[in-house]
Amino acid sequence: MVSDRSCERKIVAVNAPSLAASGDKLRKIEALLGGSGILALRLTDVLDAHELLLCGLPASALDQLVGRLVVIGKSEFLEKTVGMSLRTWQQRKDNPSKPLSREQSGRLWKFAKILVRATDIFGSQAEAERWLTRPVVGLNQHRPIDLLGTPAGVELVVDHLDRLEHSVCA
Repeated sequence: MVSDRSCERKIVAVNAPSLAASGDKLRKIEALLGGSGILALRLTDVLDAHELLLCGLPASALDQLVGRLVVIGKSEFLEKTVGMSLRTWQQRKDNPSKPLSREQSGRLWKFAKILVRATDIFGSQAEAERWLTRPVVGLNQHRPIDLLGTPAGVELVVDHLDRLEHSVCA
């Protein structure tokens, strides 16, 4: 178990050295989740993300991502990707300081990572979200968003994005 003391978030200087391509994706994920202002941490590498997820993302990071969706509806997003009902999300707004669970944090992070990747591939967040909500031949006519509820489904979606990115017939 992570102690409360280890979950105290440190603020890293905003002018931290930039990372290569993986750092660019990390910045995009961070931005989807509200940036360093919401996360109370400037992510410099994936290990920072790991530590943040162990402690639980702030509920406001979920609010930020929900507010940035352009195609996917709130209810569908919450249920399919985070495993939370719309009602539970609305009740959590009464206690915004309570962090998400590790599982919810991990699922939210994974969705943000997939959305960033799909946005890079399809050229816009709106197109990426449309892709997530439509049946895909390479996924046996499953909608990618329907597969994000399990680690095996996430792996299928990520593998399919790999094939698309490398122009392998998908």
